[in-house]
Amino acid sequence: MPSTRPALQSSNPLPRDRRRQWLLVGALVLAALVPAAAALAWHFSVQRGLQRLGDVAAHQLDLYAAVLESEIAKQADLPGLVDAEGEIEALLRQGPGDGRAAAVNRRLARFAARSGALDVLITDAQGQAVAASNWFAADPPLGRNLHSEPCVAEALGGHDVRRFAPDADTGSPRVCFGRALTSQGRIRGALRVRTSLDPIEASWIDAAFREEAEKPVVIDRSGVVVISSVPVWKRLSLPMLVQRERVLDGGGELVRLRLGGAGAPSRLMTERPIPSLDWRLVMLSDTAAAWRDARSAAWGAAALAGCAGLIAVAWWLRQRNIAQKLASQEALRRANDELEAKVRERTEALLQAGKLALLGQMSAGISHELGQPLTALRALADNGRVLLERGQTERAAQNLRSISELTERMGRITSQLKSFVRKAPSPQRELLLADALANTQIILAPRLRGEDVALHADIDRELRVRCDVYRLEQVLLNLMANAIDAMRGLPERVLTVSAQPRGDRVVVRVSDTGPGLTPEQASHMFEPFFTTKPPGEGLGLGLVISAQIVGEFGGELRAVPGAGGAVFEFDLASARSANDDVPSMH
Repeated sequence: MPSTRPALQSSNPLPRDRRRQWLLVGALVLAALVPAAAALAWHFSVQRGLQRLGDVAAHQLDLYAAVLESEIAKQADLPGLVDAEGEIEALLRQGPGDGRAAAVNRRLARFAARSGALDVLITDAQGQAVAASNWFAADPPLGRNLHSEPCVAEALGGHDVRRFAPDADTGSPRVCFGRALTSQGRIRGALRVRTSLDPIEASWIDAAFREEAEKPVVIDRSGVVVISSVPVWKRLSLPMLVQRERVLDGGGELVRLRLGGAGAPSRLMTERPIPSLDWRLVMLSDTAAAWRDARSAAWGAAALAGCAGLIAVAWWLRQRNIAQKLASQEALRRANDELEAKVRERTEALLQAGKLALLGQMSAGISHELGQPLTALRALADNGRVLLERGQTERAAQNLRSISELTERMGRITSQLKSFVRKAPSPQRELLLADALANTQIILAPRLRGEDVALHADIDRELRVRCDVYRLEQVLLNLMANAIDAMRGLPERVLTVSAQPRGDRVVVRVSDTGPGLTPEQASHMFEPFFTTKPPGEGLGLGLVISAQIVGEFGGELRAVPGAGGAVFEFDLASARSANDDVPSMH
């Protein structure tokens, strides 16, 4: 066993070092592959997300522009619908007398109410207001000279006017429409209609209430925000509102709101012109969804790349491991065969050592057992010689028969000892269990008499078992010798050996009247070198060897609870046939 461990540890050191190198290379490749896959997925996902966002923004721009242009075009027709009965022309030619001014004021008020215009105003050729729809207001414009107002001045110049004119106080988006009032080829005055874009702006504000909603704004010709879905952006120039970052290939720009500070999210800016008012409609779309999708795509690509790399590395390592295992299995098998051979050799040596230890304990008794017949043989031989000299042949023949019986007895003792110390086990055969016990009793007879132990045998003479007779006798010898030792010095010393058939097995039980076993002793009883005997009187191997022998017979040796002393039992295969050869024990 010591020689196999170094062989296994140093059998293949080079592949182990090479495996570490390849694992390091694989880890580096995987560490580069995962970020690369994440970066590519991020890039393409951002491009695709911004392109999709730009398409949506362009569609939204068309919708917003269509609504705005439709509303302005509808309001641009209002100046042509004001006078259908010549009342305004009569007012401008004949003056405000005879209730003409009051009639025109009422007509203009009704027209403003029906059309939704903020106010309708009539001036003369010098720009003085002569009629107004809001004539009833606390501060009506009647009598004022409005020639300096751009919308009125252009109309008096003979132009059709369409001008954005926000409220000077509130900045509310308003549009001024105007036209010249002519009669007989002369410009006699101007008509001004003012309308409000507040409803459109309010709808934009409602639609842009969500954080990620698009934010439409209208930029005038000077680059100032005049209509906005976010009220605080109004009257700001576009450079004051956004910081441009980069132009996208598919159209649009990535910008960042200046009002949000350095941490403001980026937005996609797209725009569309409104030629009728020389405006630009600009859409600021939130890009948070595009970045979020890009992050998800990057994480997903990194995970897929990592999994693919790990699978590839695992497959490659598995192929290498298979090759290495196939190469090392043969060496492992050889080492295992060598180990098993050494275990068998050590086991046989251990069994033989147990036998020799037991024989050492019995040597004194056996010497006494052989000493008595030898003394008797010497006396019978001397007496026989004397009887022959005297001619007493009958008595001499009787002495010779006694000598023959003594030598036969001594032969049985020596033959049992010789068979007991044999190393190689005999083949398992059928035998009479009572004969095996009788042979064991012959070996233990000196100890039984010397220790004054009564042996009770409860075994049917015809009970047969199948096993190795000599190894069975070794088990019986170990158990019975342990029982004799356990009862030493006690007033009652009874050793009982019984056997009972149980199905296709025969249970053999050996019990004594000794002190028995404590639970702790019973739990360690079959451990090597554990003994309850005083130092120098036992090796702690008898029960271990006996348990191994019984296990090879297909049974189990166990300690069982008893009423008095220790009780051990084991089971053997039953042999029911009486026709096979049974080895003779005598």
